Amino acid sequence: MLAAQPENGSKTLDVITIGRASVDLYGQQIGTRLEDVGSFAKSVGGCPANIAVGTARLGLKSALITRVGHEQMGRFIVEQLAREGVETAGIATDPDRLTALVLLSVEAEGVSPMIFYRTDCADMALSEDDIDESLIAAARAIVVTGTHFSRPNSEAAQKKAIRLARAHGARVAFDIDYRPNLWGLAGHDAGFERYVASDMVSQKYQSVLPDCDLIVGTEEEILIASGEADLLTALRTIRTLSSGTIVLKRGPMGCIVYDGAIPDDLEHGIVGKGFPIEVYNVLGAGDAFMSGWLRGWLTGEPHATSATWANACGAFAVSRLMCAPEYPSWTELSHFLAKGSAERALRKDAELNHLHWATNRRRAIPSLMALAIDHRSQIEDMAAGEAQLLARIPAFKALAVKAALQVANGRPGFGMLIDDKYGRDALFAAGAQPDFWIGRPIELPGSRPLQFEFSQDLGSRLIDWPVDHCIKVLCFYHPDDAADLKAQQIDKLVSAYDATRKVGRDLLIEIIASKHGPVDDDTIARALRAVYDAGIKPDWWKLEPQASAKAWANIDAVIEARDPHCRGIVLLGLEASQAALETGFALAQTSRMVKGFAVGRTIFAEAAKAWLTGDISDDAAVADMASRFGALVAAWERLSENREA
Repeated sequence: MLAAQPENGSKTLDVITIGRASVDLYGQQIGTRLEDVGSFAKSVGGCPANIAVGTARLGLKSALITRVGHEQMGRFIVEQLAREGVETAGIATDPDRLTALVLLSVEAEGVSPMIFYRTDCADMALSEDDIDESLIAAARAIVVTGTHFSRPNSEAAQKKAIRLARAHGARVAFDIDYRPNLWGLAGHDAGFERYVASDMVSQKYQSVLPDCDLIVGTEEEILIASGEADLLTALRTIRTLSSGTIVLKRGPMGCIVYDGAIPDDLEHGIVGKGFPIEVYNVLGAGDAFMSGWLRGWLTGEPHATSATWANACGAFAVSRLMCAPEYPSWTELSHFLAKGSAERALRKDAELNHLHWATNRRRAIPSLMALAIDHRSQIEDMAAGEAQLLARIPAFKALAVKAALQVANGRPGFGMLIDDKYGRDALFAAGAQPDFWIGRPIELPGSRPLQFEFSQDLGSRLIDWPVDHCIKVLCFYHPDDAADLKAQQIDKLVSAYDATRKVGRDLLIEIIASKHGPVDDDTIARALRAVYDAGIKPDWWKLEPQASAKAWANIDAVIEARDPHCRGIVLLGLEASQAALETGFALAQTSRMVKGFAVGRTIFAEAAKAWLTGDISDDAAVADMASRFGALVAAWERLSENREA
């Protein structure tokens, strides 16, 4: 008997997943043994955690019930799930156990060795006490997972959740998720082993099946759940125990859905559209598949549609390296379903990659007011080449951080531009503040054609930057420059764009045209078109204040046509007076894309000159910069409020 369906209005969650939550460490070298991997990328992992992320990205309101350790990896899981929009109220912190870890690699197509570090780990200590009835009551469905029936405490927890779900009219989905070595049936080096027959496991699974509205598994998982040796008999055995929908996952062949009696010919079930793509890494594909299925199943779509969405989500996962980070957003999935891809390896599709990046960013930044202290040559000029004064520049930049943080006062939407050359201490100080935006320059100051500072090999330079630091590149570009100069400039911007996407960082492109030619209502719009024509889609633009509303309208039109997912524009200052900046701020309110400002010398120049020569104290320098920055913030906020009104 299936669970009765409640009115949607009484539910605040679409789905709660229950069970494993680990940190996955993926080998970044492809086509080699795990023994030979040299570096790893970190992500949230574990079937239920992956499904919680996958469904949240597809627009469902999801939650996870699990345990994590009271340490950095446990906090990472909770924080990342929150960034993904997953409800974390059901995640308990275990002070006595460590968060589970998994090491994974891609050795060859379809071969992905993994090692589970799960000895007495936090998630396997889940107990009935961790199952909150009010949380279960808020959900339209729960997903229980196979591994958590392997221990008495976690089995009791999931069975309590099932009882409560049925009592509160929620559906129960069972992702069989069979990992033999997590049941003690295979060695530590057999994490990729998919099937070991076990009467004990079969009996555990069969005890759950009568309460399930949905049962999802691969051929091997259907066999273990039924205890049978052939697939047709297995499906019919499951059908005798449950009238729920059965979804048989068949890897690259998609899936078949069975409602009602199991046909003699298994191909006569409900089949969704398949997607022939290159298989890169099979790990996590089943969780992506389940996410797509749940999006359709819980929104009342026909099974064939749910299956198509599930197959498409699985295709994304197997075509990319990692698990949860690679799952598509609803925007990305919808684009793929409508337009497909010319690439069999979806990770090579530039348009899909951009949609994936832009719709799965770590956090939204609807507005940004930043103090720019990334200047190098200008402050060196203030020091007049004197070694003693040059040595003081890093300390001054740290004072600028104090000023900016004083104005921000813990509020979101604030940040700084800070350089590597003199800003090490400032970067450490700013990085200690949660959600404080940090941008860092890569251009050689004053270079035209554009050159990078320190090294032209950006990949080796950027890999050690924090994941939430934005890469900023200033280009002195005018659309009427000589063709060869423009080509050099664009080529360098392409290099910057490729590098930032490879290492997974935001990119801010600053364009200054006024120093190398006249500027009219279409000058900057033409410059932006040239950048977009090269396939570059920066997260941010940093632009000069414009002289007319028409100029801003032209800029808006280019950005909205070429990249509607752009974060927006911040205004630069060029050492203009506060009055001049406020005039520019006012005109910028006509733009839909301008989100704030990143101004430097207007704020710090006078304090820097006086402080470097010892004419004012640290506190006086901080106070002066905070006053000037605060005045610009107040002006921007006042103008923005008037626009909204």
